[in-house]
Amino acid sequence: MSVMTKGQRRLKRRRRVRAKIAGTASRPRISVFRSNLGISAQLIDDVSGRTLAAVNWYEPELRSLAKAERARRSGEALAERAKAAGVSEAVFDRGGYRYHGHVRTFADAIREAGIAV
Repeated sequence: MSVMTKGQRRLKRRRRVRAKIAGTASRPRISVFRSNLGISAQLIDDVSGRTLAAVNWYEPELRSLAKAERARRSGEALAERAKAAGVSEAVFDRGGYRYHGHVRTFADAIREAGIAV
């Protein structure tokens, strides 16, 4: 019996979720990456293999914020960029992370900004 590390377990969950979720041009996938320092996300059209919009925690206007506030503002920023790209609804890919804490705050901020997730 082999012991899986925390990262290996997350990647296994991530692959399982990605087998069921795909983004299209009209309804792209919001892919989330969470680190100990912050949250990054991309709006991806899997059919054409293009990233439509992205946000990173280390952008100058987000870097100085507290982590919870940073997750909320990141969600708002991604929603604004999605609207500019002509996207009104998306599929949320939590990336193998539990849907709580910063990931949930991020998703709620996107919904509040007007993107149907």
